[in-house]
Amino acid sequence: MLLNQQELENKEQWTEAGIRVPTFDRGAVKRQTETAPTWLHLGPGNIFRAFPAMLMQKLLDTNQVDTGIVVAEGYDYEIVDIMKQQNDNLSLLVTLKTDGNIEKTVVGSIMESLKIDRESKEDYQRLVAIFENKTLQMVSFTITEKGYSLTDSRGNYGQQIVEDFTNGPEVAESYIGKVAALLHCRFLAGQLPIAFVSMDNMSHNGDVLKSAIHTFASNWQENGLVTPEFVEYVNNPEKVSFPWSMIDKITPRPDETVAQMLRKDGFEEVDYKITQKNTYTAAFVNAEETEYLVIEDAFPNGRPPLDKVGVIFTDRNTVNQVETMKVTTCLNPIHTALAIFGCLLGYERISDEMKNPLLKKLAEKVGYQEGLPVVVDPGIINPKEFIDEVVGVRLPNPFIPDTPQRIATDTSQKLAIRFGKTIESYLNSETYDVASLEAIPFVLAGWLRYLLGVDDTGKVFEKSSDPRMTEVSAFVKDIKIGDTTIDRLNLGALLKDKTIFGVDLVAVNMADKVLDLFEEMIASEGAVEKTLRKIVE
Repeated sequence: MLLNQQELENKEQWTEAGIRVPTFDRGAVKRQTETAPTWLHLGPGNIFRAFPAMLMQKLLDTNQVDTGIVVAEGYDYEIVDIMKQQNDNLSLLVTLKTDGNIEKTVVGSIMESLKIDRESKEDYQRLVAIFENKTLQMVSFTITEKGYSLTDSRGNYGQQIVEDFTNGPEVAESYIGKVAALLHCRFLAGQLPIAFVSMDNMSHNGDVLKSAIHTFASNWQENGLVTPEFVEYVNNPEKVSFPWSMIDKITPRPDETVAQMLRKDGFEEVDYKITQKNTYTAAFVNAEETEYLVIEDAFPNGRPPLDKVGVIFTDRNTVNQVETMKVTTCLNPIHTALAIFGCLLGYERISDEMKNPLLKKLAEKVGYQEGLPVVVDPGIINPKEFIDEVVGVRLPNPFIPDTPQRIATDTSQKLAIRFGKTIESYLNSETYDVASLEAIPFVLAGWLRYLLGVDDTGKVFEKSSDPRMTEVSAFVKDIKIGDTTIDRLNLGALLKDKTIFGVDLVAVNMADKVLDLFEEMIASEGAVEKTLRKIVE
């Protein structure tokens, strides 16, 4: 079987293979979407295809909506070529259940895929027409945290951003610049209302998106390229809203084990492709069963009825509490701890790490013992039950082919939120003493040890990509396994960096503890595991 519309018409072969297919009339939905689009999504990656696109499919299959989703890509155009030309915008979702079973579903809710590329004139004009259409309710984003950044690590605007500020919306070429330009088209069409919904896994994601869009609008106004009314439009939540959201679903890269299972079922398109911009993509997406999506209910032009398929719509404060619970306590810190020590101890699967009693205890200590006491309970999701599910069901799932190497990507961008916030909570608490923390300083010391690029057996490993890797690695470049002394003053300069750790670790009297643990972990081969054992036992 090949994944395209023609093959999809032969429903019998899909049924025999145990693969569910869309039950709605895809042709009719496509025609309706062309004339009255309601949902445009930017960033057609794994998380989107496995989760929001599947939610829309459930609504289509039950006749609760009559339009699908239009997706667009503003960075790696090769993804669109593959989706459109090879798969007719279809994808195969493989849900990996903890009981060992898998569920296979063809996702057909995507009706169009477009390039946000001025050189692809037909696609770009179609995007302009969509933004000018009164029916458009929502533009959602999964473009990763880096996609919203306009500056480098030193706070300087990139050259392309500066050129866009100067040249204006008519010729903007940066990702966010093109999005702001399309929003300007909607403004010119009558200041039509719209919700810009970031679904990326970062704190206060709606504000991050708004800041990026507002930066373009205000610079264009200052340069006389747009009217002041456009800036007012961007800042008016009754016209353009930027809801906060929290999304949670593990969707790793396409896995060979899953591919082999699909081959046995007769599904032929199992090979993943690596684009020239280093994006891993395939016709199928493998994902866990667990999923959460909580969104601030701020939609000035209405929204799809996603609450009927499990999405929780609530107020901003509750979204913030859910996001804080997950990112600072109940999942992300545990993930990062396992990523760092998984790399150091030679693991290639998160699920295999959870079979190691020491690493499991570390995960539990980070979550239950040090995070849970200061977490804010959002009321709609129980924090302890969330951690129970993470450490007892989700991370040990052998059918989730997630790797510590993938999770270790961009760690310098994650530590401040995932650990710095908890440290701050201890500092501000009258009940809990920051000096009592053990697991969190150990993880931070583990990251210093990770920067050496040598595992616990002395084997060199490839460090995951990180925008500050060159900068931070320079602090440990002269350190070797077996060193008995380190330059604490030099490392202290790194540990003072609030942009990395969220707090000045020297000022809060945690730096010495971190450096003591780091010294223990570089003492010899095997010292990482030895220190881990001391921390958790």
